Amino acid sequence: MKSRIKHVLLRARYAAIGAAIGAAIGSVFSRNAASTGGAIGGLIGATVADTRDSASSFLDEAKEKEFSPLSEGDEEQH
Repeated sequence: MKSRIKHVLLRARYAAIGAAIGAAIGSVFSRNAASTGGAIGGLIGATVADTRDSASSFLDEAKEKEFSPLSEGDEEQH
């Protein structure tokens, strides 16, 4: 349950940041563009949060595994 709440809050934070950036960029052009930019930025922020979360969980899983070298003779020979 704790990890689910953490995931939801991370996604909300990224969506809010994306919406703020999108609205700021859109406001340069017009009021309607600011609204559209905020909506698109929120979607992008939520997508980035999901991608980052899945990538970090993949990296954590990879760090836990112990990888053996492909061959034992990889050392430099002089």
